[in-house]
Amino acid sequence: MNILFLTQVLPYPLDAGPKMRAYFVLRHLAEQHAVTLATFVRGSDSAQALAHVQSLVARLVTCPIKRSGWQEAAAIGRSALSGEPVLIARDRVPAMYALLRQLAAETPFDAVHADQLWMAPYALAASARAAAGRQRPRLVLDQHNAVYLIPRRLAESAANPVMRLGWRREARQMARYEAAICRAFDQVVTVTDADRAALDRLYPDGQRPSFTVIPICIDTQAVRPRPRAEAPGILFLGGMHWPPNADGARWFADVILPAILAREPRARFLAVGRQPPEGLLRPDRAGHIEAPGYVTDPEPYWAVSQVFVVPLRSGGGMRVKILEAWAQGLPIVSTTIGAEGLTYRAGEDILIADTPEAFADAVVSILNDADLARRLAAAGRATVERCYDWQRTYPAWDPIYALG
Repeated sequence: MNILFLTQVLPYPLDAGPKMRAYFVLRHLAEQHAVTLATFVRGSDSAQALAHVQSLVARLVTCPIKRSGWQEAAAIGRSALSGEPVLIARDRVPAMYALLRQLAAETPFDAVHADQLWMAPYALAASARAAAGRQRPRLVLDQHNAVYLIPRRLAESAANPVMRLGWRREARQMARYEAAICRAFDQVVTVTDADRAALDRLYPDGQRPSFTVIPICIDTQAVRPRPRAEAPGILFLGGMHWPPNADGARWFADVILPAILAREPRARFLAVGRQPPEGLLRPDRAGHIEAPGYVTDPEPYWAVSQVFVVPLRSGGGMRVKILEAWAQGLPIVSTTIGAEGLTYRAGEDILIADTPEAFADAVVSILNDADLARRLAAAGRATVERCYDWQRTYPAWDPIYALG
């Protein structure tokens, strides 16, 4: 097939969950089909990353995207007038619409693949342009999240009443938008059964789109388990520009870490990811919290950590960092929401804790019990190899892109 594949981020390097999802799906499809990748790019995207992605596909076309404070404010204004969610309005780029209309007019695409909800309106525009002269291409939406759940959960945990109202409004708008968008696609792929069920609830009339569940996967053979670190490092890895990650990091630092330090004074919280929230690095926490921001190579932080934490109270989809931690052979403590959608056995390959007290207890137990840590690490590695290796799992995409 001739496939137009749309991504909101350049899917390389593999430093974020959305990139990993897009990258391995792209690789699988490009092994069998002629794939044109149209992607937004940012100033931080390197020539080496672009060259690597170019080597995977038949054609690569790019469009710059830049966010600023005034653009965010303009998106809020457009959302207030149109009812479109802010998270969608802020990424409307006229140049990308023009680029895709030109591509669709020139190339007889058999399918258009939108990676994440943000790219759905672009896929619809490309399809409409192509339909003017020939058969409409098949439309496939890869939903990394049931997106409306994210602002809904942020509203539930927000202490500021203004923020709570804002997130509630965004959740209502997103639910309406997401329901309409999914109906416009021939196939919607979710990454978890929980997300499929959450999207199902948007259709009380029963007129649901066609849903398929294919989990996010990684290359498990590219990562080998590491020996247990000597230092009691507690690793959190994720971009904190994403509100659920910022909330989780703050919650851990403010509420959970003090209880851990009372029993394990040498413990150190390593919050690695771009844009750490203000207040994370207070003077009274010197020596106990390190927040270096975005790092190109997180390997040194994996090496000095004994436990990986996922203290999320909001969000959706899958936490790919759990897959990475399992592959690394690092024991994990997560909230129920943090591990949502994953195949796991609580107490065997991961510890689940939803209160600050239980979370602190779980972390301390791993730091102080080497046998428990080894058992969790070995079972986690077995789980990720069995359930989340891309070469084993991604043939599930083949029926979606079968000719005829």
